[in-house]
Parts: sequence; C-alpha cells; structure tokens
Amino acid sequence: MPAKGKHRRPKTQRLTRVLAAAGTGGAVLALPLIGAAGAHAAPAQSVTEKTVRSAPAAAKAPAAKGAAARTYTVRPGDSLSGIAEDQHVRGGWKQLYQDNRRAVGDNPALIHPGLKLTLGHAAAGATRAAAAPKPATAGSSAAASAAKAKTVSAARVKTAVARAERAAATGFTLPVTSGAVGTGYHVAGSHWASGYHTGVDFVVPTGTPVKAVGRGTVVSAGWGGAYGNQVVLRLQDGHYAQYAHLSALSVSAGQAVTTGQRLGLSGATGNVTGPHLHFEIRTTPNYGSDVDPVAYLRAHGAPVA
Repeated sequence: MPAKGKHRRPKTQRLTRVLAAAGTGGAVLALPLIGAAGAHAAPAQSVTEKTVRSAPAAAKAPAAKGAAARTYTVRPGDSLSGIAEDQHVRGGWKQLYQDNRRAVGDNPALIHPGLKLTLGHAAAGATRAAAAPKPATAGSSAAASAAKAKTVSAARVKTAVARAERAAATGFTLPVTSGAVGTGYHVAGSHWASGYHTGVDFVVPTGTPVKAVGRGTVVSAGWGGAYGNQVVLRLQDGHYAQYAHLSALSVSAGQAVTTGQRLGLSGATGNVTGPHLHFEIRTTPNYGSDVDPVAYLRAHGAPVA
C-alpha cells in the first residue's frame, strides 16, 4: 500500500499543469488568438481585394466619359470658325483649334474634308496628355529638351493663331458667292499654252457678280486676249489676283478696292467654251507666275468647296 500522505497525483492534473505552464508562456493561448485573427482576417482581406478589383472599374469611368465626346467630320466649304459657331463650341474657333491642333497642323485655315475634329474640352485634355513631356530630373538634358520642344510648339501655335487673326482682320472672301470649281489648278491639257491650267474655273452663269478676294489695287482692267475681259488686282500681301472672261467691268486701273467689292460680272469672253470665271493667284502681274489659288484662299480663311 502506498505510504500515508503520499498519494500519486492523477495524470490529468500534470497535463493541466503542463497546459497551464504552456499557457503562461502564451504559446497555447496564442494559438486560438492566431486562429481568431485568421478567421477575422479573411473577411477583411476579401473586402480589400474587392476594393482593389473594383478600383480599375472606377478608374475607367472618366475614360468612358471622355470616349463619349462629340466628334465632327469636316465637309467641303467648312472653316474652324463656322464649325465652332454651328456646333456651339465654347471658346470659339481658337479653342477648337487648340483642342485639335495635332490633327489640323500649324495653319488653322488648312482643314480638309474628311478630317475628324473632337468638339469640347475633352479633346484639349487628350492633346495636353499626348503633348505632356515625360518627367525628367531637374537640370538634365532630357528636361531641357522637353522644355525646348514645349516652347517651340507654343510658338508655332501662337504664330498660326496670329496669322489667322490677321487674315480675319484683313478680311478675305471667295471671288464668287456661289459656284463649284470646274477645272482645277494644274490640270494638264494641250489646249493651254503652258501645258496645264494656270488657275481654277468657277462654274457660274454669265452676269454673276465677281468680287475682290481681299483689299488691294487694280493693276489692269480691260481686254486680255485669250482671257477676254479681265481684271488684275494687286493684293496687300504682294500677290496678284486675276479674274478672266468677264462680260462687264466695274473698276479701272489704279483704283483701290476693299474685300468683297464688285469688280465686274462673269461671262464667256475670250477663248472659252462656256460661261465661267477663270481665277488665278500670281506672284507677279504676268502670266506664268501662278501659284495654287485654292491653297492660297484656304490659307487666308476663304475655303473653297
């Protein structure tokens, strides 16, 4: 029999003590805490993942809004000022040009049919984003190059806008109010002395008023041989405008004229097959110094259909 007072402790108590001792160290107690943390972390982690996954969708919202910006396709006879007015563009043609200057180019007057323009400030943001230089270390050659490019680009835009403003201030118009272009510039043909057409023909009936495309002085007004009755006008920029095959003259040599002033009436005098207005732009008053009249008119804010 066991000695008195020396009972063996049950094993369960030693296990309890071990657990208690372990509990004192925090190992056993830490396990359920870790488990609890894991149990609670799962929902928190799911919320975080859900937030992260939904972030790109939220980020795409502005892009989707920008993608819905209005666009306009340029048609024959359009000008930036006309488009801005018809489409109610805030800021007028200047803002429309700034928003689409990458597509239009350095000259806001030279837009062509089929060109797509973005209307509104969405285009401005896209242009600025595309034109913005990449970040570079201050003082580095990359930063200097980016700054120089930005300055040059701003100078070109300023120059183009200034030219357009000067054209608007001077005032240019088409030589006839209506009438499509028949035979174009530089069309080849053996019936022309130069081998090609030196101007453009506006298809209009006899008696259509013919106007000065810009301010200038009449160099000559009278018979011009194969050109029939003609008027040659010296414009303020030094170019010359010729109007041929007229049926009647309204001005005389040495007379100063203003933009849109009547010079005469269209007709079929001289070497022609039918009534029309033959129109040339020259660098001198003489035959053979012709330049593209359509490009000239468009550059001065008078687009040809």
